[in-house]
Amino acid sequence: MLNSEEKLRALTAQAEEIIKSFLPAEEGEAADLIRAMNYSITAGGKRLRPVMMEEAYRMFGGSGEEIGPFMAAMEMIHTHSLVHDDLPAMDNDLYRRGKKTTHAQFGEAAAILAGDGLLNLGYETALLAFDLTGDAQRVIRALKILARSVGWDGMLGGQSVDVALDGQEKDAETLDYIYRKKTGALITASLLIGAVLGGADDAQLDKVRQAGAKIGMAFQIRDDILDITGDEAELGKPVNSDSKNQKETYASLYGLEKSDEMVTALTAQAKVLLKETGADCSFLCWLFDKLTSRSS
Repeated sequence: MLNSEEKLRALTAQAEEIIKSFLPAEEGEAADLIRAMNYSITAGGKRLRPVMMEEAYRMFGGSGEEIGPFMAAMEMIHTHSLVHDDLPAMDNDLYRRGKKTTHAQFGEAAAILAGDGLLNLGYETALLAFDLTGDAQRVIRALKILARSVGWDGMLGGQSVDVALDGQEKDAETLDYIYRKKTGALITASLLIGAVLGGADDAQLDKVRQAGAKIGMAFQIRDDILDITGDEAELGKPVNSDSKNQKETYASLYGLEKSDEMVTALTAQAKVLLKETGADCSFLCWLFDKLTSRSS
């Protein structure tokens, strides 16, 4: 019987292999584009979203293979957002996860195309789930969740408001919107997709949705705190980038102590909501605690 840390390592390694299995070969006329895409997605990371997706899937009784394409798709789409977020027009960061960002390695034009390529590849990959399922309606429902979480009413919507108000003061309501969409949308969608494919009912899905929103917010506030208190070598990216880019965050708006209290409260609320589904959520609850108390 694996303990939680061992299980996390096993799930992360499994997610890594699943993601790599869907990456295109670096050959043909578009080899340079594919090389930049693959560089971006194999540069490391916690694989948080696919791990959460798979655990939610197993938690509600999923036992098939249709989860694999969605796990890979989510990480491709998430990586697309990071590639574009690092661009000179956005945060202009040169390092992520201890490696050069995509635009620093391949140039700005190649990074834009690589991000677009990963976004499209994510949808192509998710569609492969139809070949692996006995319940096409669940796959359709999961695809709707995925598409909605990425677009104007999800991650991109949050990013658009963040960019539009760059360098300007933001009130708590605006920050809440940005965090719910820019960060929280993909985390919530990861949990929901796993739960939908696993067979959760509507009442359970509502609890999962609420829990995802809470943990997504807590995760982003912890990220704000680490941008001030974190160690650059441990984080693998520059610290104080929010301050450098004159970005309003929870840490700057409320201070470190209050922000930390918010993270603790949101995490506790997310765990209660998961427990109310009636499914065995012990590992996900442990993972929530780990993610929102992380130092990197």
